Amino acid sequence: MADLLALSSRIIDSGIVDEPVNRITNELSEIADGLAIVESFSHSVVLDGGDELAVFDTSHARFGPQVVEAIQGWRSSAVSTAVYTHGHADHVGGSSAFAAAYPEMDAVGHRNVDRRLDRYAYTNEWNLRINARQFGGVRGDFGMGGEAQQEYVPSTTVRPARVVDDHDTITVGDHTIELHHARGETDDHLWGWIPERKWVFTGDFVIWNFPNAGNPQKVQRWPIEWAAALRDIVDHGPELLLPAHGLPIEGRDRIARVLLETADTLDELVAAVVGMMNAGATLDEIVHSVSVPDDVLARPFLRPLYDEPEFVIHNVWRQFGGWWDGAPSRLKPAPDAALGAELADLAGGAGVLADRAAALSEAGDHRLACHLADLAGWAAPDDPSVHRRRAEVYRARRAAETSLMAKGIFAGAARESDAVAG
Repeated sequence: MADLLALSSRIIDSGIVDEPVNRITNELSEIADGLAIVESFSHSVVLDGGDELAVFDTSHARFGPQVVEAIQGWRSSAVSTAVYTHGHADHVGGSSAFAAAYPEMDAVGHRNVDRRLDRYAYTNEWNLRINARQFGGVRGDFGMGGEAQQEYVPSTTVRPARVVDDHDTITVGDHTIELHHARGETDDHLWGWIPERKWVFTGDFVIWNFPNAGNPQKVQRWPIEWAAALRDIVDHGPELLLPAHGLPIEGRDRIARVLLETADTLDELVAAVVGMMNAGATLDEIVHSVSVPDDVLARPFLRPLYDEPEFVIHNVWRQFGGWWDGAPSRLKPAPDAALGAELADLAGGAGVLADRAAALSEAGDHRLACHLADLAGWAAPDDPSVHRRRAEVYRARRAAETSLMAKGIFAGAARESDAVAG
């Protein structure tokens, strides 16, 4: 068992990340007496209640059997309760493996978990496609999409038998667990609290990355409510924090620092965006004016390695301003192919646009390079030479990015053009 608390404390206190903080080992580490964590695609946190166990989250379907095996190697008692911090695939998908091992297990989740799972079934192919793009070609898709997967969330996923609205209390063996609802990454998120032990189970309110409040391919996120939830957790005075991603954190002051600095960062980012919206700025003006200081993004728990501030800006705009970005031509735009063909004709051909895109990319202007590369690709959708240069531009763009989301999307663009180029 790794000493996760010592590692966590050293990284937070020093500000130096010299070891991975988000690991997919499917190995169990005991954190305190009767408390363990299985590090997986999403962790399962296990609570020993005496004659029964409770888990917070069941990980992804791909890893559920391994997580169960790790728990069974720790305790022989059965898992009676699975608490879903929220209904994302990597938190509930492994529940079928738990149900097979523990037939009497019940799931507890917010009321909106059922609605989420219904939505996933309705948009199954879409979710498979966007997750293959988000994760594929970056670090492996981790079973989050791709041709081999037919269901984004398995139809055998255990639905909540007990539904929580704003607040509830459950008992598991010797433990009384408070469950609190707050919107943040999702509208169905719960965090758990054991008052007598001062243990908090945060789900994805803490992910050891910049908060996932912007994802460009997913539904609305709520950064304001996310920050408020973090402050509420701090007010409870936790002394041990168990997240669904990243390392557990111990120490009241250390936990408060991580949560409050994250909350402050979100609040300041939102305030800057809304301030410019109120002043009449367009989304383009806001995106290229508002930023988070580099020293903030260098903190071990705020690095933009998954989501990033620019994407959160878009989500704030969407929450308060709708989908139109403020540019009149993009309210009812011409088809991309028509725009590409017109500009290619003016430039002297799609090849000219592609050549200029390549030159801009080599000079480090990746944003402008990608615009021209797309125009060239739209104008010449079947031209191997154009798409060969477009693929090169997007591979360079991917290499220059930090967030997994951006890397995945740009890698997907490169693969699209590679398919045309042969």
